Amino acid sequence: MFEPVELPFWTLLLILGFAAVTFASHFLFPSVRWFFRRRMERAIARLNTRLERPIEPFKIMRREDQVTRLVYDPLVMEAVRNHARDEGVPPNVAFEKARSYAREIVPGFSTATYFGFAIKLAQRLSQGLYKVRLGGADSAHLGRIDPQASVVFVMNHRSNMDYVLITWLASKHSALSYAVGEWARVWPLKALIRAMGAYFIRRRYSSPLYRAVLARYVQMSIQQGTTQAIFPEGGLSLNGAVGPARKGLLHYIVRGFNLNAAQDVVFVPVALNYDRVLEDRVLISAGLQGIRRFPVRVRVVLGFTLRILWRKLWGRFTPFGYAAVCYGAPLSLRKFLTEAADASTETLAEALMERIRAAVPILPVPLAAAALARCGGRASNVELARAAAGLRETLAQRQAWMHLAPDTSDDALQAGLDALALRGIIRRSGDLVETLPGEESVLGFYAASALQRCDSGHGIAEPGRFDLDEPEKSQN
Repeated sequence: MFEPVELPFWTLLLILGFAAVTFASHFLFPSVRWFFRRRMERAIARLNTRLERPIEPFKIMRREDQVTRLVYDPLVMEAVRNHARDEGVPPNVAFEKARSYAREIVPGFSTATYFGFAIKLAQRLSQGLYKVRLGGADSAHLGRIDPQASVVFVMNHRSNMDYVLITWLASKHSALSYAVGEWARVWPLKALIRAMGAYFIRRRYSSPLYRAVLARYVQMSIQQGTTQAIFPEGGLSLNGAVGPARKGLLHYIVRGFNLNAAQDVVFVPVALNYDRVLEDRVLISAGLQGIRRFPVRVRVVLGFTLRILWRKLWGRFTPFGYAAVCYGAPLSLRKFLTEAADASTETLAEALMERIRAAVPILPVPLAAAALARCGGRASNVELARAAAGLRETLAQRQAWMHLAPDTSDDALQAGLDALALRGIIRRSGDLVETLPGEESVLGFYAASALQRCDSGHGIAEPGRFDLDEPEKSQN
């Protein structure tokens, strides 16, 4: 038993290697994980003292635990049995399919990534490209939201900058969990977006089993108090206006809501607008072609980024105007379902979109584009000033948020016209201003947000105006 045993050297190395792996997996790794887990919990406890809505335990649960909890949910298991029966496959095959869907959907939230890296990057990008303004953030409505309620931010979708802008501006409230489309499932965005707590959804090629898994994840995260952020339009606006809502995620939330539960769900409308949308011509082209696929050309994106960096390096970069975010009046799901005469997902979606449209901020470029569009794309300075004044009067009557120069209509109008002329959308010839040939669709794209607000009924947003010369609110 104690006699020497001769082994080849490679066998000895193999045995030592297995022993080291066993020791690490059973003793070292659990201790290291426990150490970092304790540090993360203490960091989150300190962070929650600064947030208006603390990070819930569900959001920081280990990803594998969330996946397991999701796939063993009774409603998901019922969907697995139905899928096995309908497709004629063994139950274990259907279960593995559900597990793959769960792993695809469930994020892996990282507090360090979100609050240590993403927030700072979002702030630098936002302030580096735009002059950012926030309106309605101090509304008494927001301050009266029940701290125990689950909050869902519902937003219009103008640009991919929306994710960046809202992530930064909402950072003092809570960590947001986004629903992100398939476009972001590419390296290295996929890992970064997962670490920020976003979850991927399929807008096409989804099966009843996939929809059941997605619905339960959304419902479970809402029930656990995770702050959600969704774009009801389901995609970027192709014409500059706030479009109708797709009711998929809203339907899941309503279907999983229990009127008898103590926890309410509160929807907070958020409206965004820009003096310049970075991908405007791509969106306009897609709208003219009637498609919703935007092929990402890495060379074009890289060239655009390098040009901006080069101009910043030499001090020649001109910001893309203003980017503004406004909050509308919140809507309680319990109150809506109990008091609305025709309460349904459809009427809820319409009510939310109306509140978003009512909160869309009016900026100099949309105002100037709308005034020129009202004049048929060609007008004198006097005619444009008259049209702009008329628009501002109508917008004031509609109680629209106006991030405009406070002195006169001409100040905002001229700022907007300067930006349009700089991009080659309009041409000035003496006293005449006209749209350049082929740029009519671009002018209409920017005019849409102001014209839609003028043509809509009275909004639900609180009356008021936040002028561009006011100091922006710090979101550190």
